[in-house]
Amino acid sequence: QVQLVESGGGLVQAGGSLRLSCAVSGSIFSGTVMGWYRQAPGKQRELVATVTTGGTTDYADSVKGRFAISRDNADDTVYLQMNSLKPEDTAVYYCNALRLIVPRYNSWGQGTQVTVSS
Repeated sequence: QVQLVESGGGLVQAGGSLRLSCAVSGSIFSGTVMGWYRQAPGKQRELVATVTTGGTTDYADSVKGRFAISRDNADDTVYLQMNSLKPEDTAVYYCNALRLIVPRYNSWGQGTQVTVSS
């Protein structure tokens, strides 16, 4: 069982920065892809960024060059550094842990609200 708890959301002006944290607890195995997703009102949840156990990262085109995902395996924490924020980044941000081989899991946190004012 993997538990994820996000923190760090809030209200920020356009052009500002926030850093989200995802505290990971439970049995997490090598081969887990950690990700950040977001869901704006009236829209589907979308992928923001992922990072593998080995540190390989991937980003949605809309956040490339502005956001950076990282993981600290020693502290069991995943971060999302968000810079040059735009009003369209406003959403609830969710942390995800995905492992497709046994033991499989697809765990979600409760989400943290990010609001960017213009």
